[in-house]
Amino acid sequence: MNQNSLTYPTISVVIPVYGCLICLDALCEQVEASVSRLTPNFEIILVDDGSPDCWWQYLPKLQERYASVKGVRLSRNYGQQIAVTAGLAQAKGDYAVVMDCDLQDSPSLIPKLYAKLQEGYDLVLAKRVQRNHSGFRRLAAKLYFALLSKLADEPIDGSYGSFSILSRKVIDSFLLFKERERHYLFILRWLGFSVGSIDIVHQKRHSGKSSYTLKSLVYLALDGVLFQTSVMLKWITGLGFIFAFLSIFSAIYLVFQYLYRDILPGWTSLIVLILGSTGVLLISLGVIGLYIGRIFDQTKQRPLYVIDTIQERKLPW
Repeated sequence: MNQNSLTYPTISVVIPVYGCLICLDALCEQVEASVSRLTPNFEIILVDDGSPDCWWQYLPKLQERYASVKGVRLSRNYGQQIAVTAGLAQAKGDYAVVMDCDLQDSPSLIPKLYAKLQEGYDLVLAKRVQRNHSGFRRLAAKLYFALLSKLADEPIDGSYGSFSILSRKVIDSFLLFKERERHYLFILRWLGFSVGSIDIVHQKRHSGKSSYTLKSLVYLALDGVLFQTSVMLKWITGLGFIFAFLSIFSAIYLVFQYLYRDILPGWTSLIVLILGSTGVLLISLGVIGLYIGRIFDQTKQRPLYVIDTIQERKLPW
């Protein structure tokens, strides 16, 4: 616990907000009702990640109703992972709850997360035992995490979302990471602290639709692979050796055909080999280029994000 509990909140609730104007009032009401059961000293940090619905203009009305609300407006859209980082950097509590703004993870479960943390864990994650996603998205997620587990050479459970609670030790350790391309859950996993888990049912969206398009989900999945492991570079090397050996055996076979058998002009097999090897080379160069691009971005040493405005009310604690 913080030494001066009259100065700092006990719990900070960090919520990246993007396209959720309609559900913000219900979100704040439910979060406040849930967290107030645990402590009177808490803050709700809403991070505006360049939201297109201009919900920031509605923030003063929210703060009139819910004094615990604090707004952090980023200068532009940086993505959910960076928005979570910005929110955690502003969190003053002994504990931080991270959740989405769409109410698919019910704020009423925050006391359950907190109770599990008090059993001696450093952080607690919520496992979605039932998802409210389309069949295609569930299948894609299953295949993605199966591939990621193979790449990382260890099992990775894709049932967990961002809904979680962190101790101050974990918050401070998380903020030590400076990678631009980041994944909230993968960083927590890398830290190695003791992790608890609770089972939850994934609710339907309060309103609207997800801001994640198929294209953005593909990019997020790719970022997760590149952040988690560099084993793809080893796979490329192995694939290169396989094609080199295939080329040698093909050359021997073609020489044998030329010397001892009649060969018709126009070798389809040769064209197929050329096209196949060219495709593999281009894919390999593309993967290597992605890694090099991330190294280039990191060497610029630009800030992860820029804060435009912070707006909060003075609370008695």
